[in-house]
Amino acid sequence: MLDVQHPAPTTGGIFHRLDAEWVALCADAAVQAAVADWLVADRLADDVAAVTDDVTDAWVHTLGPAPLLAALRPGDGHLTDELTDAVLRALLRRAAGRDRSATLAARIVVQAMIPAAVRITRGQVRPFGGRSFDDIGHMTVAALFEVARSGRIHTRPGRPAANLALDTLRYVCAELAADCEARAEDLAAAEDLPDRSPGPARMAEAAVVRAAAAAAGLTPAGPACEAEATSARLELLELVLDAMDAGALSPADGRAIAWHYTAAVPDTEAAARAGTTAGAWQRRRSRAVVRLTAALQLRCAA
Repeated sequence: MLDVQHPAPTTGGIFHRLDAEWVALCADAAVQAAVADWLVADRLADDVAAVTDDVTDAWVHTLGPAPLLAALRPGDGHLTDELTDAVLRALLRRAAGRDRSATLAARIVVQAMIPAAVRITRGQVRPFGGRSFDDIGHMTVAALFEVARSGRIHTRPGRPAANLALDTLRYVCAELAADCEARAEDLAAAEDLPDRSPGPARMAEAAVVRAAAAAAGLTPAGPACEAEATSARLELLELVLDAMDAGALSPADGRAIAWHYTAAVPDTEAAARAGTTAGAWQRRRSRAVVRLTAALQLRCAA
C-alpha cells in the first residue's frame, strides 16, 4: 500500500503533489478495500454509492477513496449536506486513532479539504516579504493533517468542515506570527551593538537622518531620550526611511518599527496615538519587520 506519511516526490507545488498522490491512492487496491470496509462498518456505504450513481467512471461501481471524495465534495466542491457531515465525522473518528488506518483517514480528510486549504493559503500570502504561496501551503497542509489527527473536531457541534478550517487557520496564523516575532529579534539585537565615537561627517549625517525621521513621523513628539542618539538606532532609522522611499514600507509601518526599536514607546501608548489596539499595533509591527527584512535582502542581492 502507498506510504501516505512519506509520499513519493513529484514536480509542482504542494497542492499539485497532493492531487498526484491522490491518483495513486485511488488506484491502490488495498486502500480501496480499507475504505469500503469503513463505509460498510459505519453504515454509510449505500448513501455514498447513491451520491455517485450518476457518475460514469468505472470506480463508482466499487466503493473506495474516489467515490468517498465525491460524497465529500458534492456539486460545486463545497462540503455540504448531512451525508457529508456524517462521512467527515466518521473519517475524523478514525483519524484520531494511532494505527496506519488513522493516517490514511487523515490523508483523505486533507484531500477533501484542499479547496479550503487553498483559500487559507491565499489569505496568508503577503505582497511584500513573508513566505511564498508554496511555503504557506506546506504549513497549511501540515496544520490540517495535525488538526484532523487531534480528535478534537468530530466531538464538536456544528459543521465539522467549518471547524476543521477554523482550527487550521488559527494554527497557521499562530505559526506565521511566531515566525514574524523571531525575525524581529534581529532588529532588537541592534540595541546591543557597541557605539563608536562619530566624527564630524557622521554627526552631520545623523542630523539629517533625525530631521528626515522627524518629518516622517518616525520620532514621537516629546523630549528625545539619550538612547535615540546611538548609531545603531540611527542606522535603523536610515533603513526604515530607505524602505519607505522605495515603497516597501508605508508610513504607519515605519512608525510601528521606529517607535518600538528606536524610541521604546510602549505598545499601549503607540496604539493610542495611532488610534488602534495594542494587539493590532503589534501585528502591524511584525508584518512591517518581515517587509523590511525582505527589502534589505533584495538590496543586498542587487
